[in-house]
Amino acid sequence: MSLGLLWFLFSQGCLLLCIRAQTVEIRFVVEEVNITRMCLEQPLLTVNGMFPGPNITVTRNDTVYVNVLNNGPYPITIHWHGVKQHRNPWSDGPEYITQNPIPANGGSFKYTLVFSDEEGTLWWHAHSDWSRASVHGAIIVLPFPDKKKKRKYPFEPQPDHTQTIILGSWFNNRTLMEDYRDSVIWGGDVEGATSFAINGYPGQLETPCDNDMYKFVVHSGKNYHLRIINAVMEEEMFFAISGHNFTVVGLDGAYLTPIPTNYITITPGQTMDILLTTNQTPRSYYMGGKAFVDSKFGTPMNSTTRAILQYRNYKGTETPVDLGDLLPADSKNASYAKAFTERVRTSGLTGNDDYPITVPTDSEINKNFTITISVNTLPCPYPSNNCTAPQNYNATWTGMHAASLNNQRFVTQNVNILQAYRCNIEDVYTEDFPDRPEEFDYTGATGNNETVPTVGTKVMTVDYGEAVEIVFQGTNVGNAENHPMHIHGYNFYLVGSDDGNFNYSSRETFNLTSPAEANTFGVPKNGWLAVRFWANNPGVWFLHCHLERHASWGMAGVLIVKNTTTDVKQSLLDPPAGYPPCP
Repeated sequence: MSLGLLWFLFSQGCLLLCIRAQTVEIRFVVEEVNITRMCLEQPLLTVNGMFPGPNITVTRNDTVYVNVLNNGPYPITIHWHGVKQHRNPWSDGPEYITQNPIPANGGSFKYTLVFSDEEGTLWWHAHSDWSRASVHGAIIVLPFPDKKKKRKYPFEPQPDHTQTIILGSWFNNRTLMEDYRDSVIWGGDVEGATSFAINGYPGQLETPCDNDMYKFVVHSGKNYHLRIINAVMEEEMFFAISGHNFTVVGLDGAYLTPIPTNYITITPGQTMDILLTTNQTPRSYYMGGKAFVDSKFGTPMNSTTRAILQYRNYKGTETPVDLGDLLPADSKNASYAKAFTERVRTSGLTGNDDYPITVPTDSEINKNFTITISVNTLPCPYPSNNCTAPQNYNATWTGMHAASLNNQRFVTQNVNILQAYRCNIEDVYTEDFPDRPEEFDYTGATGNNETVPTVGTKVMTVDYGEAVEIVFQGTNVGNAENHPMHIHGYNFYLVGSDDGNFNYSSRETFNLTSPAEANTFGVPKNGWLAVRFWANNPGVWFLHCHLERHASWGMAGVLIVKNTTTDVKQSLLDPPAGYPPCP
């Protein structure tokens, strides 16, 4: 199928067999309920009283209306992570980027989810303050059924059952949101999670409270489609199942050439589709998650969250089979993480006309960005100098934590950027985000480069239809570590990555034949990641690190893909009813 034909189909708002689309309407009620974990009962912000929240199950190319009623005590927005929302940024969800927050204590908003070529596992989560810690859930996008109403996946064996596994964070902290808002004022950090969790249960052997470990019961000899989501706030995760190998078949709503493995590394924001065959001795086995953190500073939480995979009809009482060395003893084991992520990055699904790879070639690229990623600090703005972050990581005097892209610390305004773009409202943002950073030894001795960032609301702009290349360059400024970068509204092709500084000859290593697609992927510590995509989705799209503290410190930006002037189907849809009119 030609690229031109693909573009035509996509510009019509569909891709492959669009006539099969369905329309679904559901209701989300955001509310606090009391939840007991780790022997402690506390109020928790939830959707429909569930933690994690409810699954949304659709078929490719469906449209879903989600009526959100916010009965919680905080303003909130919901983001539909990985749903491209073709021509429909109005419902993308990031706070003050595409909408103002839904007011607390009774506010409401109706989201329209426009699915297109996504297929596999995505997720939804709150996109305001730190409320996504408990407000999140899975989105399951099924392939079209055939004439016999069976769903055919582009991998074998076909799954008999499906199960969602959400890796999350658990905070024994009734004041998490207040702590976050204090950190914004005083420039400090938010205290880390108490534990990781699997499907909402901490699963800590050290604190054996009742009902604290999730149990997944399986039939022997069956094939299970596990849909893994990393909803953890701060950490990339290793995940494994004792006694079992499995096969990774999808990433971020796109299929992969199957990858056999006995563990995965998954960043915050990523989703993976895994095929597990239950072919071991019937008994109980642990599945578990453990942090991968390679930052220069701080001590990572080194505990393991566990759940139980138990074969049906097993009546024994033995302790589940342990994970052994499937999860590394050292949470900073970068080689273990890289060994897996490099396999994923180069394993795009090839040879299947229903899922074509259309990566832009060198000659087609007509828009380039190089973006440095840095953790910075700002001077304390208060006369009392009572900020709570170590300035320049020097504990002798205080400042405010900050983070940046191309040394630009992103801040939002009280008018959302999509509204300002639509209505030509001045003094909300500027279109002068630099295409290139200042030149210095990004991964070496950085000196004072990018130590103190510029603060503002600068956006990137591209024209509809341009072929875009972005090189994310990690730096040694402040606290170097792996950064999972997420772009709203798009999947991108992972064409290259390596340690050190990117240079022109690095393009000679690019993989343009079998790159994986993703919407979130890690930029290696003191290394680089190159991605490419076609700018065929007009709108205002957020771009940010998916480590929550980095995003809240300003490691973010906005990509505006401009409307065409000749074809209404290459321009934004009209805003939904109830969206604020232009002033």
